[in-house]
Amino acid sequence: MEYLDFAVGLARAAGDVLKYYMDREKQVEFKGRANLVTIADRESEALIIGEIQRQFPGHAILAEESGAGGVADAEARWIIDPLDGTTNFAHQYPFFCVSIGFELQGEIICGAVYDPSRDHMFSGSRGNGSFVNGQRLHVSGVDQLGHALLMTGFPYRVGEKIDMAMTQFRNFMLASQAIRRGGSAALDLCYVAQGKCDGFWELDLQPWDTAAGRVILEEAGGRITEFAGNPYSVYMKQVLASNGRIHDEMLDVLKRT
Repeated sequence: MEYLDFAVGLARAAGDVLKYYMDREKQVEFKGRANLVTIADRESEALIIGEIQRQFPGHAILAEESGAGGVADAEARWIIDPLDGTTNFAHQYPFFCVSIGFELQGEIICGAVYDPSRDHMFSGSRGNGSFVNGQRLHVSGVDQLGHALLMTGFPYRVGEKIDMAMTQFRNFMLASQAIRRGGSAALDLCYVAQGKCDGFWELDLQPWDTAAGRVILEEAGGRITEFAGNPYSVYMKQVLASNGRIHDEMLDVLKRT
């Protein structure tokens, strides 16, 4: 598929930018108390946008650092996060990635998530499955929330939603086997797709956080909704993702918050 192949190649090239800066000065700036941006974010995004505009000048672009660009009313849109997990990256904590999703006529049809620290390329397209480095992805077979390993994240403005976030965390901690907080929603979704964990939930996400991961997860057999169980859109702020088998149990926990 032309768009998926393009996304994979572009994610790898942008990942090389991140690897270059991993052990170098990152010129960290603060967009908020816990929301960072580095020179790597900016150079990775510039590379991605430049290549999209060269290859597909009629497409729209939605990017974390520069916002909307390209042809505003185009039916095709690239949704990109040049560095998901910037705080991890700034501290040389190796859990970050490049995420590139492709939307056509309102549907995310393919995406690539590249983890340069491990050289893991996650990719997926509608109807064709999802893969990591060429190996087919499948969600886990865990069918009880009490046996599940979950992942989550906290909103940048956690002070405004600390009670809700902590109540959700507490309830899931009591209901599950364990919880991990990775720091990259895109990789969290890929880990659910890979069966490394069984469920994921988070508040206050942006389209670039989940666009690629969504199609990768669903093509691996997973399920994704918002917190009430309604169909998910990447333009929603809350996401609940799972292997499908524990999804209803996770919804029941969220209903108690």
